[in-house]
Amino acid sequence: MISAKLDSAIRDIPDFPKHGIIFKDITPILKDSKLCSEIIDAFVSQMDVNTIDVIAGIESRGFLFGLMLANRLQIPFVPIRKQGKLPAKTIQEPCELEYGSAILELHADALLSGQRVMIHDDLLATGGTVSAATRLVKRLGGIIAGYSFVISLDFLDGKEKLKADSDNIITLVSY
Repeated sequence: MISAKLDSAIRDIPDFPKHGIIFKDITPILKDSKLCSEIIDAFVSQMDVNTIDVIAGIESRGFLFGLMLANRLQIPFVPIRKQGKLPAKTIQEPCELEYGSAILELHADALLSGQRVMIHDDLLATGGTVSAATRLVKRLGGIIAGYSFVISLDFLDGKEKLKADSDNIITLVSY
Protein backbone atom coordinates (compact mmCIF):
# COMPACT_ATOMS: atom_id res chain seq x y z
CA MET A 1 0.00 0.00 0.00
CA ILE A 2 1.40 3.39 -1.02
CA SER A 3 0.56 5.13 2.28
CA ALA A 4 2.65 2.64 4.28
CA LYS A 5 5.59 2.98 1.89
CA LEU A 6 5.42 6.75 2.11
CA ASP A 7 5.09 6.73 5.88
CA SER A 8 8.27 4.67 6.19
CA ALA A 9 10.16 6.91 3.74
CA ILE A 10 9.10 10.34 5.04
CA ARG A 11 11.45 11.73 7.65
CA ASP A 12 10.33 13.99 10.53
CA ILE A 13 12.58 16.98 11.17
CA PRO A 14 11.71 18.65 14.50
CA ASP A 15 11.88 22.42 14.92
CA PHE A 16 12.24 23.18 11.20
CA PRO A 17 11.86 25.80 9.80
CA LYS A 18 11.15 27.14 13.28
CA HIS A 19 10.68 25.87 16.82
CA GLY A 20 7.51 23.82 17.30
CA ILE A 21 7.14 22.72 13.66
CA ILE A 22 7.69 19.07 12.76
CA PHE A 23 8.69 19.20 9.10
CA LYS A 24 7.72 16.25 6.90
CA ASP A 25 10.81 15.75 4.73
CA ILE A 26 10.13 14.04 1.40
CA THR A 27 13.75 14.07 0.18
CA PRO A 28 14.26 10.37 1.10
CA ILE A 29 11.42 9.55 -1.33
CA LEU A 30 13.30 11.28 -4.14
CA LYS A 31 16.19 8.80 -3.81
CA ASP A 32 13.82 5.94 -4.71
CA SER A 33 12.84 6.12 -8.39
CA LYS A 34 10.52 3.11 -8.05
CA LEU A 35 8.62 4.78 -5.21
CA CYS A 36 8.40 8.01 -7.23
CA SER A 37 6.81 6.05 -10.08
CA GLU A 38 4.42 4.39 -7.64
CA ILE A 39 3.39 7.83 -6.37
CA ILE A 40 2.46 8.93 -9.90
CA ASP A 41 0.62 5.62 -10.47
CA ALA A 42 -1.32 6.16 -7.22
CA PHE A 43 -2.35 9.69 -8.22
CA VAL A 44 -3.43 8.62 -11.71
CA SER A 45 -5.45 5.70 -10.33
CA GLN A 46 -7.46 8.13 -8.16
CA MET A 47 -8.02 10.82 -10.81
CA ASP A 48 -10.65 11.18 -13.48
CA VAL A 49 -7.99 12.07 -16.02
CA ASN A 50 -10.57 13.12 -18.60
CA THR A 51 -11.62 16.07 -16.42
CA ILE A 52 -8.15 17.64 -16.08
CA ASP A 53 -6.61 19.96 -18.67
CA VAL A 54 -3.66 21.36 -16.69
CA ILE A 55 -1.60 20.51 -13.60
CA ALA A 56 -0.59 23.59 -11.58
CA GLY A 57 2.26 22.88 -9.16
CA ILE A 58 3.06 25.06 -6.18
CA GLU A 59 6.68 26.06 -5.52
CA SER A 60 8.84 24.28 -4.95
CA ARG A 61 8.14 20.73 -3.91
CA GLY A 62 4.86 20.78 -5.83
CA PHE A 63 6.97 20.91 -8.98
CA LEU A 64 8.53 17.51 -8.32
CA PHE A 65 5.52 15.25 -8.69
CA GLY A 66 3.32 17.83 -10.39
CA LEU A 67 5.51 17.89 -13.49
CA MET A 68 5.82 14.09 -13.52
CA LEU A 69 2.05 13.82 -13.23
CA ALA A 70 1.46 16.31 -16.06
CA ASN A 71 3.91 14.42 -18.26
CA ARG A 72 2.20 11.11 -17.51
CA LEU A 73 -1.20 12.61 -18.38
CA GLN A 74 0.33 14.38 -21.42
CA ILE A 75 -1.09 17.73 -20.36
CA PRO A 76 0.55 21.10 -19.60
CA PHE A 77 2.25 21.90 -16.31
CA VAL A 78 1.98 25.43 -14.91
CA PRO A 79 4.24 26.63 -12.07
CA ILE A 80 2.87 28.75 -9.23
CA ARG A 81 5.83 30.49 -7.65
CA LYS A 82 6.78 32.83 -4.86
CA GLN A 83 6.98 36.51 -5.70
CA GLY A 84 9.75 37.58 -8.06
CA LYS A 85 10.55 34.14 -9.51
CA LEU A 86 8.53 34.20 -12.76
CA PRO A 87 9.98 36.22 -15.67
CA ALA A 88 6.88 37.34 -17.58
CA LYS A 89 3.83 39.38 -16.54
CA THR A 90 2.20 37.85 -13.45
CA ILE A 91 -0.82 38.08 -11.21
CA GLN A 92 -0.26 37.94 -7.45
CA GLU A 93 -2.06 36.60 -4.41
CA PRO A 94 -1.03 36.80 -0.74
CA CYS A 95 -1.10 33.63 1.35
CA GLU A 96 -0.84 32.75 5.01
CA LEU A 97 1.46 29.86 5.83
CA GLU A 98 1.61 27.70 8.92
CA TYR A 99 4.73 29.64 9.92
CA GLY A 100 4.53 32.98 8.09
CA SER A 101 3.21 34.62 4.95
CA ALA A 102 4.16 34.94 1.29
CA ILE A 103 2.94 36.20 -2.06
CA LEU A 104 2.33 33.69 -4.83
CA GLU A 105 2.44 34.49 -8.53
CA LEU A 106 1.17 32.92 -11.72
CA HIS A 107 1.98 34.02 -15.25
CA ALA A 108 -0.92 36.12 -16.54
CA ASP A 109 -1.05 33.96 -19.69
CA ALA A 110 -0.63 30.59 -17.92
CA LEU A 111 -4.21 29.39 -18.42
CA LEU A 112 -7.05 29.73 -20.86
CA SER A 113 -10.44 30.59 -19.44
CA GLY A 114 -12.40 27.41 -18.83
CA GLN A 115 -9.41 25.10 -18.47
CA ARG A 116 -9.86 22.50 -15.72
CA VAL A 117 -6.91 22.67 -13.34
CA MET A 118 -5.66 20.11 -10.83
CA ILE A 119 -3.59 21.96 -8.22
CA HIS A 120 -0.72 19.90 -6.84
CA ASP A 121 1.60 20.33 -3.88
CA ASP A 122 3.67 17.95 -1.79
CA LEU A 123 1.89 18.73 1.48
CA LEU A 124 -1.43 20.13 2.67
CA ALA A 125 -1.21 21.81 6.08
CA THR A 126 -3.46 24.75 6.94
CA GLY A 127 -4.53 25.26 3.32
CA GLY A 128 -3.29 28.84 3.10
CA THR A 129 -0.91 28.31 0.20
CA VAL A 130 -3.25 26.17 -1.86
CA SER A 131 -6.13 28.58 -1.22
CA ALA A 132 -4.02 31.39 -2.67
CA ALA A 133 -3.16 29.16 -5.64
CA THR A 134 -6.88 28.49 -6.10
CA ARG A 135 -7.62 32.21 -6.19
CA LEU A 136 -4.91 32.71 -8.82
CA VAL A 137 -6.30 29.95 -11.04
CA LYS A 138 -9.85 31.29 -10.72
CA ARG A 139 -8.75 34.86 -11.51
CA LEU A 140 -7.52 33.59 -14.90
CA GLY A 141 -10.84 31.83 -15.51
CA GLY A 142 -9.59 28.36 -14.61
CA ILE A 143 -11.94 25.79 -13.12
CA ILE A 144 -10.69 23.81 -10.13
CA ALA A 145 -10.75 20.13 -11.12
CA GLY A 146 -9.34 19.11 -7.76
CA TYR A 147 -6.28 18.96 -5.56
CA SER A 148 -3.53 16.38 -5.11
CA PHE A 149 -1.04 16.08 -2.28
CA VAL A 150 1.51 13.48 -1.29
CA ILE A 151 0.94 14.31 2.41
CA SER A 152 -1.96 15.78 4.37
CA LEU A 153 -1.65 17.01 7.93
CA ASP A 154 -5.32 16.35 8.71
CA PHE A 155 -5.12 17.77 12.23
CA LEU A 156 -4.67 21.25 10.70
CA ASP A 157 -8.00 21.05 8.80
CA GLY A 158 -6.64 22.35 5.49
CA LYS A 159 -9.07 20.19 3.52
CA GLU A 160 -12.00 22.15 4.92
CA LYS A 161 -10.72 25.34 3.26
CA LEU A 162 -10.62 23.62 -0.12
CA LYS A 163 -14.00 21.91 -0.18
CA ALA A 164 -15.82 25.09 -1.27
CA ASP A 165 -13.95 24.89 -4.60
CA SER A 166 -13.68 21.11 -4.99
CA ASP A 167 -14.23 18.07 -2.84
CA ASN A 168 -11.92 16.15 -5.19
CA ILE A 169 -8.97 16.10 -2.79
CA ILE A 170 -6.43 13.31 -3.24
CA THR A 171 -3.85 12.59 -0.55
CA LEU A 172 -1.57 9.57 -0.46
CA VAL A 173 -0.64 9.62 3.24
CA SER A 174 -2.29 11.47 6.11
CA TYR A 175 -1.09 12.41 9.57
